Amino acid sequence: MSQASLHGKWTISSSDDDDEVLPPSGTATPKSRRPAESSRVSSGSPSPVPEPAPPEVKAEPDSAPVFALSVGSEARQSAARNQRNPVKFETSPSLSGKRKKEPSDGSGWALSDSDDEDDTEGKRSSQSKLPNREAPNGEAKKPKVESERPPSPHGRLYYKDEPDDFFETSFPCLNDTYRFYLNKVTGLDRKFNSGALHIRDILSPLFGTLKESVQFNYCFDIPWMVKQFPSEFRHCPVLIVHGDKREAKARLLQQGQPFPHVRFCQAKLDIAFGTHHTKMMLLWYEEGFRVIILTSNLIRADWYQKTQGMWMSPLFPRLPEGSSESSGESPTFFKRDLLEYLASYRTPELDEWIQRIKEHDLSETRVYLVASTPGRYVGADMERWGHLRLRKLLYDHTNPIPDEERWPVIGQFSSIGSMGMDKTKWLAGEFQRTLTTLGKSSFRSDPAIHLLYPSVEDVRTSLEGYPAGGSLPYSIQTAQKQIWLHSYFHRWKARRTGRTHAMPHIKTYMRVSPDSTQLAWFLVTSANLSKAAWGALEKNNTQIMVRSYELGVLYVPSAFSLKTFPIDTNPFPASSSSTFGFPVPFDLPPTSYSPTDQPWIWNIPYSQEPDTHGNVWVPS
Repeated sequence: MSQASLHGKWTISSSDDDDEVLPPSGTATPKSRRPAESSRVSSGSPSPVPEPAPPEVKAEPDSAPVFALSVGSEARQSAARNQRNPVKFETSPSLSGKRKKEPSDGSGWALSDSDDEDDTEGKRSSQSKLPNREAPNGEAKKPKVESERPPSPHGRLYYKDEPDDFFETSFPCLNDTYRFYLNKVTGLDRKFNSGALHIRDILSPLFGTLKESVQFNYCFDIPWMVKQFPSEFRHCPVLIVHGDKREAKARLLQQGQPFPHVRFCQAKLDIAFGTHHTKMMLLWYEEGFRVIILTSNLIRADWYQKTQGMWMSPLFPRLPEGSSESSGESPTFFKRDLLEYLASYRTPELDEWIQRIKEHDLSETRVYLVASTPGRYVGADMERWGHLRLRKLLYDHTNPIPDEERWPVIGQFSSIGSMGMDKTKWLAGEFQRTLTTLGKSSFRSDPAIHLLYPSVEDVRTSLEGYPAGGSLPYSIQTAQKQIWLHSYFHRWKARRTGRTHAMPHIKTYMRVSPDSTQLAWFLVTSANLSKAAWGALEKNNTQIMVRSYELGVLYVPSAFSLKTFPIDTNPFPASSSSTFGFPVPFDLPPTSYSPTDQPWIWNIPYSQEPDTHGNVWVPS
């Protein structure tokens, strides 16, 4: 069938029209139809060269489903030439707003985070995971060896070693005012990585002598993660907090078997289609304690050529012996809120970390914690989690602005959930009310809402090419039901940070002045545009239901003794003389879609023009 919209025409087979119940596999699945059985990136040749199928890596909720790929790039072809038995990559069920689901046969590369509840957003966005492969030299097939898995649809040889100066050898020049950083991106001009951070930088001795850590995330490549620690910290205890169940959990535990210092903690997901989407590091040093809240999964694909963001806390010192439990609190009550969030997991594995945090001084923190945890909340608890938590913070800690109706709201994300047949069902109803709250004024402004989501052309011309769309799992089944949404869409353009061609896995929300020089507030979070992530009101607005774990930090000017945040139009290269300009990661004002632009939809073909690696995208 064909579906026309303001932004082009889609063609799908009639079999893709109907909703389909996904097969059972441990966690509840979204209602929308699963993706086609064998999506692939293809060079267009009739006999594509297959690629080795190493053990798989799990996918994320806001990522697309697992795609089957045929070889297109030279790198993948050369990797495949050494394979005696070609392996085909197959798709796994889409996971809109669901707990990560992986193919039961272990095939397919998984994508990355997502978070939908009642639609099939192949939410396994940016994480690539790959299937098992035949053992070499005629040996019997062995259990998956996760260390051999290339977490990229391009194949092992796609990743190139970073230059020697890619990782910091001296203390990096950082913006200590806001402590908001982008990740380093391979292939950019060096100046655009000055002041950005790679995971190896974060875990290096430059920031402290590590004793132990906790890694909260959706998608893990345990062998790769372990290698990111410097040799002196590589065997320090690590606790992995995840949301996997059944087969997916078994695969994760198997990844960790070679590493006795790695332990696991399963987050409770009691509501269907929920995911553990939070991305946070708790780092305990000899010198103190640090929190990092970020948008990257723990796989190499997320740290290579995607745009990601993070907040890195100061180094929190230990409190003097005998300090009260309320000591070390910040003006933003960050310590209280972090402890409350950790307590929401209701698991003994985090008890020692709760105690450690109580023993440290977090008073320097100037951001507010905005979290989601699964549950149905009533009364005062409604304002503890999800978008009502954000609404409460904006009400209490921002101030009305003259002509605020001219200050647009911008939302930027990498996955989109089902929001109903018209905008009033959620986006232009309860969520818009949250995003447009400014202080205690009774005046209800109705500013423009701009949503940034990559177009097909953005993905095609990206550093990764079409496979970058595996981290942008907007499905045709969901898109068809909410064509009204596409009039909100704006292109991903990030010349100011050099990241126009590094597709976003970062998620940010903000309120911007009409001339794009000031911010009323800024939020970086794991939460995509979905009800599963942010929550939805129920029972005549007397209850909010949240499906997923999410985590972000909110910047408000009053916490920095400012009326608004000035925007830094040239954040790179970073300068030792830190300015008060906030480093918004993309260009402002945003560029609206043209009539010919189409939003990236991962489960329909793009074969008219090859991408930057000479491939086309052919779901089949």
